[in-house]
Amino acid sequence: MQIDDKRGGDMEMFELMAEGEHEQLVLWSEPRFGYKGIISLHDTSLGPGLGGTRFWNYKTESEALVDALRLARGMTYKAAVTGLALGGGKSVIWGDPRVSGVEREMVFRAHGRAVESLGGRYITAEDVNTSPADMAFIALETDHVVGLEGTSGDPSPVTAYGVYRGIKAAAMARYGDDALGGKHIAVQGLGSVGYHLCEDLAGEGARLSVADIDTGRVDRVVKQFGAQAVPPDVIFDVDADIFAPCALGAVVNDETIPRLKVDIVAGAANNQLQNTAKHGPALLEAGILYAPDYVLNAGGLINVYGELQGWSLEQSLQKTGEIYDTLLRIFTLAEGEGVSPEEAASRLAEERIEHGRHLHRTFLS
Repeated sequence: MQIDDKRGGDMEMFELMAEGEHEQLVLWSEPRFGYKGIISLHDTSLGPGLGGTRFWNYKTESEALVDALRLARGMTYKAAVTGLALGGGKSVIWGDPRVSGVEREMVFRAHGRAVESLGGRYITAEDVNTSPADMAFIALETDHVVGLEGTSGDPSPVTAYGVYRGIKAAAMARYGDDALGGKHIAVQGLGSVGYHLCEDLAGEGARLSVADIDTGRVDRVVKQFGAQAVPPDVIFDVDADIFAPCALGAVVNDETIPRLKVDIVAGAANNQLQNTAKHGPALLEAGILYAPDYVLNAGGLINVYGELQGWSLEQSLQKTGEIYDTLLRIFTLAEGEGVSPEEAASRLAEERIEHGRHLHRTFLS
């Protein structure tokens, strides 16, 4: 369920779209403000595409394009497998995310005009290097934005809660008991989501080994939750029950899988498997249960979906808690069909997407 990043530079734009079955790609430029934006809509069979805006200084146009396409497709699957009436979309702004002041406002207002051009088929929100303040600039140009100050709030605690529930489901599938008290969990990445996840895990009595390139984050978690600090390059070698990647993607790969000494991989990071088709089965062969990342980290999407629906925080948390049951269903399907959980999750998502397409075709006929 991913675009091949390595092939992106060798493929034409329409080839990339066809490979991932994307519906629409919008390129928008306003040079006077230094704005270069890409909006990718993957599939809107189940509803408008919802996905955040990422502000990143990509090395090349191809890298920015591939990232937008890959992330949009992931949002489609995340919404579908979670049971939300949403499609998949994502946008990237190519430039220096350190820009501030009036320049930043102009960049995000330009992006708002790009979002508005889609007439509601795409709804944006914050993502990497963007904030509620940036969303407020976008809101000056379009109503199709969520995650504003005073609305659904910081999605990190809700995302972390979904990951926590997902880890408990994985424990139930692996051990026959979802209790995490006394379980040793290695957490990689202590940003907002990683921090709140450690809080949830420590609250149940889990023993934590943690790593982050930011020593300040590590010190805080060690002090507050009694975790053991581990150097970032050693976290894959920790002898633990569960490994929770909550930082970069592609950390589960040919190099790291032989180093893992865990029963379960379940974390918040996006695109943890460097190659889905290869490393999902590799984990299965190694006897490691993998909880698909886009199922576990769907709490952030549920949080902003709740904003669209007018849900309370309690309602969003209740829906996020259903990640537990979704994962158990995925694990059962995977075991019954002899496939990896990643493949089983993709099948569930694709069934729901196809059902949405069928309803759409029936409505139009």
